[in-house]
Amino acid sequence: MRHTLPLAPQFYVTAPQPCPYLDGRMERKLFTALQGENAEKLNDSLSQQGFRRSQNVLYRPSCADCSACLSARIDVSAFKPSKSQKRTSKRNANLERRATSPWATEDQYALFREYLDSRHADGGMADMDVFEFAAMIEETPIRSRVIEYLDKTSGDLIGVSLTDVLSDGLSMVYSFYAPDMQRHSLGTYMILDHVKIAQEANLPYVYLGYWVPGSQKMGYKSKFSGLEVYLGGRWQKMRDPENFSPDTHPLSTDPIAEQVANISLPDTRPTHKP
Repeated sequence: MRHTLPLAPQFYVTAPQPCPYLDGRMERKLFTALQGENAEKLNDSLSQQGFRRSQNVLYRPSCADCSACLSARIDVSAFKPSKSQKRTSKRNANLERRATSPWATEDQYALFREYLDSRHADGGMADMDVFEFAAMIEETPIRSRVIEYLDKTSGDLIGVSLTDVLSDGLSMVYSFYAPDMQRHSLGTYMILDHVKIAQEANLPYVYLGYWVPGSQKMGYKSKFSGLEVYLGGRWQKMRDPENFSPDTHPLSTDPIAEQVANISLPDTRPTHKP
């Protein structure tokens, strides 16, 4: 008997583990493999449905009794920088942007370790070694770039963003920066610069990952105008982040089978020329 791989992607759920954003809650993720010749189509389609990429995996929160984590993106056409964000751009005028292929370097890893040790010493990535870091940067089956930010005077590497280029925007997969330059608001600056890159490339969105109301770690994302969140199966404008409460009701999440059934998959059938 001949066995063939399924044409449609298979979805799985992780085991529950402590939530890194809301105390006392457990998280789990719905995920699927990202591989093969249709990887870019699948990544584009699922990114538009609230999924995120981590190396060769696409995932989305699927907690049993909570739906607080919301995928967030900036509508570039609706974005207008605030006075504070304009000041941030001016403070970082001495930085130079350099876009490269997804290839890990020693300088990147050194900056990554500084960032983790200072900002996320107890996080899930705290023990990541240089080989795991290289895998995070380099294991991508789609069109990805490493956006580096360097000091024009010293040439020092100040910030890095691993960025995917989607059909409808830029997805900031993971960013890190010099932790001793807090006054420069480098995280905010890199998002502002990605909005600029998207504008120059005529791409409508910048995907920021997940925003969690009530989580201080994620609060900065709500400060960008033109913000949209994926809620109730569609993208919605974020109107008042201050009054947006996390949905932690036990019935706020659909059963896994319904979630998977409602996922729209791209058409991956080969096209035949007459």
